[in-house]
Amino acid sequence: MVNTQDIKAHAEVIGADGVHVGTVDRVEGDRIKLTRDDSGEGDGRHHYISMGLVAGVEGNRVRLSANGDVAVTFEENSSGR
Repeated sequence: MVNTQDIKAHAEVIGADGVHVGTVDRVEGDRIKLTRDDSGEGDGRHHYISMGLVAGVEGNRVRLSANGDVAVTFEENSSGR
């Protein structure tokens, strides 16, 4: 299990294949909130990644258990908050 305190703001989120998925804004509960400018489809909204997809934290990188192209399909988005 990953300690959420190890996940820092501005850390890069990458898929299991090393593909860039987004940049951490902060952890909210059991989800990682990605920055608006670097998340999902660039639609100006925050996107979220479930902590269940986090395989580990390596320095300033959060590695997911799914490949980058698959991980973005699991992203949840907000209503522009």
